[in-house]
Amino acid sequence: MREGLRIDRWLWFARLFKSRTLAAEACGAHHVRSNGTPVAKPGHQVKVGDILTFVRGAHVHVVKVLALGSRRGPYDEARQLYEDLSPAPVRHDAPSMPGRRDRGEGLPTKAERRAIDRLQGEAEPE
Repeated sequence: MREGLRIDRWLWFARLFKSRTLAAEACGAHHVRSNGTPVAKPGHQVKVGDILTFVRGAHVHVVKVLALGSRRGPYDEARQLYEDLSPAPVRHDAPSMPGRRDRGEGLPTKAERRAIDRLQGEAEPE
């Protein structure tokens, strides 16, 4: 059994990146951490038990390596290579911006226009 595997290859095997090239670019740009240490090269060796942290989009992913794998198989097989330790995504239910209307709601009424003007700091005509 192998002791380690290239990190770009493992990330691709585990289907955490769409291509090996994207995984290698993320490693080269120091966007991947192994056990808290930034990875500088895609040839960094990953071992069973390592904790990998990386950002994809707006989400931080934290995974624990459970197995190295030998090929890029189907999703069910790839999912057995790691344990997802990622924190639950935080949803911010921010109110819509004042003065913005949802598509299809028509024009604001006169009272709504005046409220929008007050929020935006515009003076009302006298």
